[in-house]
Amino acid sequence: MIPTDTPHRSRKGPALLLTWLVLMLTWIMLSGKFDLFHLGLGALSAAIISWFSHDLLFPRGLTGHTPRLWYRFFLYIFWLLWQVLLSSIHVLRLVFHPRLKERINPHILRFQSRIQNETGQVTFGNSITLTPGTITISISPLGKFTVHALDQESSASLPGEMENRIARIFGE
Repeated sequence: MIPTDTPHRSRKGPALLLTWLVLMLTWIMLSGKFDLFHLGLGALSAAIISWFSHDLLFPRGLTGHTPRLWYRFFLYIFWLLWQVLLSSIHVLRLVFHPRLKERINPHILRFQSRIQNETGQVTFGNSITLTPGTITISISPLGKFTVHALDQESSASLPGEMENRIARIFGE
């Protein structure tokens, strides 16, 4: 007799469906095609990718992923895009400055994050990397971050407000 694991399947279903929905909405926004062929291709592609990777987006199913968390994360994305724009302008000015060699100061920054949630730590690390002028080199399981920064101004705000916003998203 083959054992059935119905509780696991019930947790898997909503995470699978939500992953598919996120991927399908991304497909629609980025493709800009609304005919049956492209929507069908997008649905099929999103289904295949969701089947193999839903546990990457939701490692523990939907446990703890409340509408409030998604709302806060959605607002955070807009704040992050603003920070990316500001940092891009800073790096652009730095690169085109006549005394570039005097202005840059590449260095490694190490700090302990207060974020304990694994998804929060990954979000924080990716947010740092997305912001021009900084790259997350490593994150230890205990929340120790190693970041490369282009200059002092790029690293001045770390961990700072970005960490605080992500900690609020994940209820820490």
